[in-house]
Amino acid sequence: MTSEPSSSTSNPAAGRLHRAARALLPALALAPFLAVLAPEPAAADFRLCNRSTSRVGIALGYKDGNSWSTEGWWNIGANSCETLLRGDLVARYYYVYAIDYDLGGEWAGKAFMCTREKEFTIRGIEDCLARGYDRTGFFEVDTHEQKSWTVQLTEQKQPAAAAPLTAPPMPPTPPKRP
Repeated sequence: MTSEPSSSTSNPAAGRLHRAARALLPALALAPFLAVLAPEPAAADFRLCNRSTSRVGIALGYKDGNSWSTEGWWNIGANSCETLLRGDLVARYYYVYAIDYDLGGEWAGKAFMCTREKEFTIRGIEDCLARGYDRTGFFEVDTHEQKSWTVQLTEQKQPAAAAPLTAPPMPPTPPKRP
């Protein structure tokens, strides 16, 4: 007994399958290119872009539920960006402190929060020194309740005038949503 190879002409079901596969071939060839072109959902993050010529270290302060938290350090190279928080922003106000590793100097403000020299996550902003932390001035970032926000750090063109040394107020509590 001999057997002959099966062909699409002698087997109607195999012929339909073969024609269907040939019809799908061009679509399958385009699939990788179409996947690249498909729109992605917008990322809702808190990002920081370092537009200076130096490497910088970043600390971030924010309201975490009913208490304050500070985190650091993100090391961001010259002319690059980093996502500090992923997902929709849950607060209107965030606080940033940045230090220039290469030239010295800092981006600071009057909202004092706790930091330390090594990597950290600290709960609470009161009694920093008594708890063994540094007391550092952060600048306020008002996100206007947007879902995402990017801070741009730029180099200062000339020295700023010295401000009088006064005790700045505590960071404001973000307004409650109705």
